[in-house]
Amino acid sequence: MPLKTPTQPGLRERLSFVVRCVRDEAELAKAVSIRRSAYGRHVPELAARFAAPEPSDLDGSSRVLVALSKLDGAPLGSMRFRTNQNHPLDLEHSVRLPGELSDRVLAEATRLAVTQAAEGRVVKAMLMKSMFLYCEASGVDCMVVTARHPMDRFYNWLLFEDVFPEGGFIPMAHVGMIPHRVMSCDLIATKRRWLECDHPWYSLFFRTQHPDIELAPAAAVGAGHDHDRDEETHLSLAES
Repeated sequence: MPLKTPTQPGLRERLSFVVRCVRDEAELAKAVSIRRSAYGRHVPELAARFAAPEPSDLDGSSRVLVALSKLDGAPLGSMRFRTNQNHPLDLEHSVRLPGELSDRVLAEATRLAVTQAAEGRVVKAMLMKSMFLYCEASGVDCMVVTARHPMDRFYNWLLFEDVFPEGGFIPMAHVGMIPHRVMSCDLIATKRRWLECDHPWYSLFFRTQHPDIELAPAAAVGAGHDHDRDEETHLSLAES
């Protein structure tokens, strides 16, 4: 049976920033700049590698989310994601997913980066909410991530589970062979678990409308843009 949840009509919040898929090269440059800055703080050996757009940013295989300040347009956060519907996931270059995931529609979140300022926690929450809403709207079954320590604690808190419980931290080619945990969440099951355990982000994600999250399709910023035409409709962010 579909999950039925109580609703709170009219719960609506405005943010001091907008979250959207990058629309042009200027916005992609801002996403790359916050990525380079954040990785420079936490994984300095990768900062130079992330100083310019990567092929996955440009070839149309992925979407790049960026959070931009309403005050001055400064980048506050970014995240990239790709589904396995047309291209392998980045993590699949390093591991073979188990059978229970191999025949499902997956979306992988990568390159999560946020500002060091106080609003960074809110930016991170809204980037993750954008990802959840996109997945719900587009028929994704599960979200998967790779997480280094201590970032893996954040995904534990979101109730992600280990894909390889006995594997521990596995070197990942798309992040310089740094060991990461491979973690996943079934969207329907996780939403139900959040409701049952009164997770702090349940209302934020699924009962509150944030008009400043704009999940309209990204504009082409590279020659290989190939997003599906059936995604041309703006994705509604209202609680269904």
